[in-house]
Amino acid sequence: MACYAGVAPFPYRSGSSIRGRNKVNHLADKKLKSLLNTCALNAKKYDYQMKIYFDNKAENGKNKMLILNYIRNKLLHRVFAVIKRQQPYVNIHNFAA
Repeated sequence: MACYAGVAPFPYRSGSSIRGRNKVNHLADKKLKSLLNTCALNAKKYDYQMKIYFDNKAENGKNKMLILNYIRNKLLHRVFAVIKRQQPYVNIHNFAA
């Protein structure tokens, strides 16, 4: 599903060259990817865990679009965990304090 949504990175290699960056598939579902992007931007802004995650990765020198791609992938994992468990999502951070 991550590949279909365009958030799974693949190594880019051409023949003997191994110096290419990792890239996402360009054949992804554009509508799903745009919805995930909107969700990732809102999660970065309002979800405390994602905000801390984004800030830590940015502090370590990661590209901001790369971090947003990580957040998109995390959101997909959360969605599929909710579907697999058939229980609503519980934000554990609210109970940790």
